[in-house]
Amino acid sequence: MGGHDAGTQYQFTGMAKYFNAYTITGRRNCVLATYASLLGIALFFKLKPKKQAAVTAK
Repeated sequence: MGGHDAGTQYQFTGMAKYFNAYTITGRRNCVLATYASLLGIALFFKLKPKKQAAVTAK
């Protein structure tokens, strides 16, 4: 009755259906996407091959 309405009053389409600031699920998806992006960037730089010094003939 007077409780939280889990976003049924909003009719989102497209990306706004999954990423919005009005529903708990939309907020959660934004947070998870942010964490996944940060983790992906960190893993990219951690697993990236190191540059090797150029070998010169003596």
